[in-house]
Amino acid sequence: MFTGIIEHLGVIKKIEAKKNLLVFSIDLGPLAKKTKLGDSVAISGVCLTVIAKKGTVAVFDLMKETIEKTSLRGLKAGDNVNLELALLPSSRMGGHFVTGHVDEVATIKNIVQEKNWVALRLDVSPANRKYLVPKGSVTLDGISLTVGKVGRDYFEVYLIPYTLKFTTLGLKKKGDCLNIETDILAKYIFSSRSK
Repeated sequence: MFTGIIEHLGVIKKIEAKKNLLVFSIDLGPLAKKTKLGDSVAISGVCLTVIAKKGTVAVFDLMKETIEKTSLRGLKAGDNVNLELALLPSSRMGGHFVTGHVDEVATIKNIVQEKNWVALRLDVSPANRKYLVPKGSVTLDGISLTVGKVGRDYFEVYLIPYTLKFTTLGLKKKGDCLNIETDILAKYIFSSRSK
Protein backbone atom coordinates (compact mmCIF):
# COMPACT_ATOMS: atom_id res chain seq x y z
CA MET A 1 0.00 0.00 0.00
CA PHE A 2 1.22 3.49 -0.87
CA THR A 3 -0.01 7.09 -0.53
CA GLY A 4 0.94 8.61 -3.88
CA ILE A 5 3.36 11.07 -2.27
CA ILE A 6 6.55 10.77 -4.30
CA GLU A 7 9.68 10.44 -2.16
CA HIS A 8 12.40 10.63 -4.81
CA LEU A 9 13.05 10.71 -8.56
CA GLY A 10 14.99 7.58 -9.45
CA VAL A 11 17.04 6.93 -12.57
CA ILE A 12 16.89 3.75 -14.63
CA LYS A 13 20.48 2.54 -14.91
CA LYS A 14 19.90 -0.58 -17.00
CA ILE A 15 17.09 -2.58 -18.62
CA GLU A 16 17.65 -6.22 -19.50
CA ALA A 17 15.14 -8.00 -21.75
CA LYS A 18 14.44 -11.69 -21.14
CA LYS A 19 11.67 -13.96 -22.40
CA ASN A 20 8.39 -12.62 -20.90
CA LEU A 21 10.39 -10.43 -18.50
CA LEU A 22 12.15 -7.07 -18.26
CA VAL A 23 14.70 -6.53 -15.50
CA PHE A 24 15.04 -2.90 -14.38
CA SER A 25 18.05 -1.67 -12.40
CA ILE A 26 17.08 1.63 -10.76
CA ASP A 27 19.15 4.04 -8.69
CA LEU A 28 16.99 4.68 -5.63
CA GLY A 29 19.31 7.37 -4.25
CA PRO A 30 18.66 8.02 -0.55
CA LEU A 31 15.73 5.58 -0.47
CA ALA A 32 18.14 2.67 -0.92
CA LYS A 33 19.12 2.80 2.77
CA LYS A 34 15.51 2.06 3.73
CA THR A 35 15.06 -0.75 1.18
CA LYS A 36 15.80 -4.46 1.50
CA LEU A 37 15.24 -7.58 -0.60
CA GLY A 38 11.55 -8.43 -0.93
CA ASP A 39 10.35 -4.87 -0.28
CA SER A 40 7.61 -3.36 -2.43
CA VAL A 41 8.45 -0.08 -4.14
CA ALA A 42 6.10 1.94 -6.35
CA ILE A 43 7.93 2.72 -9.60
CA SER A 44 5.92 5.41 -11.41
CA GLY A 45 2.82 3.96 -9.79
CA VAL A 46 3.59 0.28 -10.40
CA CYS A 47 4.15 -1.91 -7.34
CA LEU A 48 7.36 -3.91 -7.88
CA THR A 49 9.48 -6.14 -5.64
CA VAL A 50 13.18 -5.61 -4.92
CA ILE A 51 14.89 -8.82 -6.11
CA ALA A 52 18.51 -7.66 -5.74
CA LYS A 53 20.39 -4.63 -4.48
CA LYS A 54 23.93 -3.26 -4.79
CA GLY A 55 24.70 0.11 -3.25
CA THR A 56 21.92 2.51 -4.20
CA VAL A 57 20.78 0.43 -7.18
CA ALA A 58 17.87 -1.97 -6.76
CA VAL A 59 16.76 -4.57 -9.29
CA PHE A 60 13.11 -5.30 -10.18
CA ASP A 61 11.48 -7.95 -12.41
CA LEU A 62 8.64 -6.79 -14.65
CA MET A 63 6.49 -9.75 -15.63
CA LYS A 64 4.59 -9.99 -18.92
CA GLU A 65 1.37 -8.52 -17.43
CA THR A 66 3.28 -5.48 -16.11
CA ILE A 67 5.00 -4.96 -19.46
CA GLU A 68 1.71 -5.17 -21.38
CA LYS A 69 -0.47 -3.09 -19.01
CA THR A 70 1.79 -0.22 -17.90
CA SER A 71 3.78 2.62 -19.40
CA LEU A 72 7.00 1.15 -17.98
CA ARG A 73 7.38 -0.76 -21.27
CA GLY A 74 8.29 2.49 -23.03
CA LEU A 75 11.09 3.54 -20.66
CA LYS A 76 14.81 3.33 -21.37
CA ALA A 77 18.08 3.60 -19.45
CA GLY A 78 18.57 7.18 -18.25
CA ASP A 79 14.84 7.89 -17.83
CA ASN A 80 13.53 9.20 -14.51
CA VAL A 81 10.87 7.37 -12.52
CA ASN A 82 8.76 8.39 -9.52
CA LEU A 83 9.62 6.41 -6.38
CA GLU A 84 7.66 5.71 -3.23
CA LEU A 85 8.37 3.14 -0.55
CA ALA A 86 5.50 1.08 0.85
CA LEU A 87 3.39 2.63 3.60
CA LEU A 88 4.17 1.69 7.20
CA PRO A 89 1.31 1.39 9.73
CA SER A 90 2.84 4.34 11.59
CA SER A 91 3.17 6.56 8.47
CA ARG A 92 1.25 9.77 7.90
CA MET A 93 -1.39 9.46 5.19
CA GLY A 94 -0.54 12.45 2.99
CA GLY A 95 -2.20 11.36 -0.25
CA HIS A 96 -4.79 8.63 -0.62
CA PHE A 97 -4.79 4.82 -0.59
CA VAL A 98 -2.74 3.62 -3.59
CA THR A 99 -2.24 -0.07 -4.35
CA GLY A 100 0.28 0.17 -7.17
CA HIS A 101 -2.02 -1.86 -9.44
CA VAL A 102 -2.43 0.13 -12.65
CA ASP A 103 -5.93 0.27 -14.17
CA GLU A 104 -4.89 1.56 -17.58
CA VAL A 105 -2.39 3.65 -19.48
CA ALA A 106 -3.71 7.04 -20.58
CA THR A 107 -2.39 9.52 -23.11
CA ILE A 108 -1.98 13.22 -22.36
CA LYS A 109 -4.43 14.92 -24.74
CA ASN A 110 -3.59 18.49 -23.82
CA ILE A 111 -1.43 20.58 -21.51
CA VAL A 112 -2.39 24.12 -20.54
CA GLN A 113 0.38 26.10 -18.85
CA GLU A 114 -0.23 29.28 -16.91
CA LYS A 115 2.00 31.02 -14.39
CA ASN A 116 2.41 28.68 -11.38
CA TRP A 117 -0.30 26.32 -12.67
CA VAL A 118 -0.63 23.51 -15.23
CA ALA A 119 -3.70 21.56 -16.35
CA LEU A 120 -3.28 18.07 -17.82
CA ARG A 121 -6.13 16.55 -19.83
CA LEU A 122 -5.95 12.78 -20.25
CA ASP A 123 -8.07 10.24 -22.08
CA VAL A 124 -9.85 7.58 -20.04
CA SER A 125 -11.85 4.48 -20.94
CA PRO A 126 -15.55 4.22 -20.01
CA ALA A 127 -14.62 1.31 -17.71
CA ASN A 128 -12.54 3.60 -15.50
CA ARG A 129 -14.30 6.94 -16.07
CA LYS A 130 -17.08 5.84 -13.70
CA TYR A 131 -14.57 5.92 -10.80
CA LEU A 132 -13.54 9.54 -11.45
CA VAL A 133 -15.39 12.45 -9.88
CA PRO A 134 -14.40 16.11 -9.49
CA LYS A 135 -12.51 16.55 -6.18
CA GLY A 136 -11.96 12.78 -6.04
CA SER A 137 -8.57 11.09 -6.03
CA VAL A 138 -6.59 9.59 -8.90
CA THR A 139 -3.02 8.36 -9.20
CA LEU A 140 -0.94 9.28 -12.26
CA ASP A 141 2.45 7.57 -12.52
CA GLY A 142 2.26 6.98 -8.77
CA ILE A 143 1.39 10.57 -7.87
CA SER A 144 -1.70 11.20 -5.74
CA LEU A 145 -3.72 13.97 -7.39
CA THR A 146 -7.16 15.54 -7.16
CA VAL A 147 -9.46 15.23 -10.17
CA GLY A 148 -10.36 18.70 -11.42
CA LYS A 149 -12.83 17.99 -14.20
CA VAL A 150 -14.40 14.90 -15.78
CA GLY A 151 -15.73 14.76 -19.34
CA ARG A 152 -17.25 12.00 -21.45
CA ASP A 153 -13.88 10.51 -22.48
CA TYR A 154 -11.36 12.55 -20.52
CA PHE A 155 -10.46 13.99 -17.15
CA GLU A 156 -8.25 16.83 -15.97
CA VAL A 157 -5.87 17.34 -13.06
CA TYR A 158 -4.25 20.61 -12.03
CA LEU A 159 -0.62 20.74 -10.98
CA ILE A 160 1.31 23.09 -8.72
CA PRO A 161 4.97 24.03 -9.29
CA TYR A 162 6.16 21.66 -6.52
CA THR A 163 4.60 18.63 -8.25
CA LEU A 164 6.13 19.65 -11.58
CA LYS A 165 9.59 20.09 -10.03
CA PHE A 166 9.78 16.96 -7.85
CA THR A 167 7.98 14.36 -10.02
CA THR A 168 8.21 13.20 -13.62
CA LEU A 169 5.08 15.19 -14.54
CA GLY A 170 7.27 18.25 -15.17
CA LEU A 171 9.00 16.28 -17.95
CA LYS A 172 5.85 15.11 -19.73
CA LYS A 173 4.48 16.45 -23.00
CA LYS A 174 1.34 16.06 -25.11
CA GLY A 175 1.08 12.48 -26.40
CA ASP A 176 3.05 10.94 -23.51
CA CYS A 177 1.52 8.02 -21.63
CA LEU A 178 0.87 7.81 -17.89
CA ASN A 179 -0.15 4.95 -15.60
CA ILE A 180 -3.60 5.53 -14.09
CA GLU A 181 -4.87 3.98 -10.88
CA THR A 182 -8.37 5.07 -9.95
CA ASP A 183 -9.32 5.44 -6.31
CA ILE A 184 -9.75 2.08 -4.56
CA LEU A 185 -12.50 3.51 -2.33
CA ALA A 186 -14.48 4.65 -5.39
CA LYS A 187 -14.18 1.13 -6.81
CA TYR A 188 -15.54 -0.43 -3.62
CA ILE A 189 -18.40 2.06 -3.38
CA PHE A 190 -19.33 1.57 -7.04
CA SER A 191 -19.07 -2.21 -6.69
CA SER A 192 -21.32 -2.30 -3.60
CA ARG A 193 -23.97 -0.15 -5.31
CA SER A 194 -24.07 -2.34 -8.39
CA LYS A 195 -24.92 -5.51 -6.42
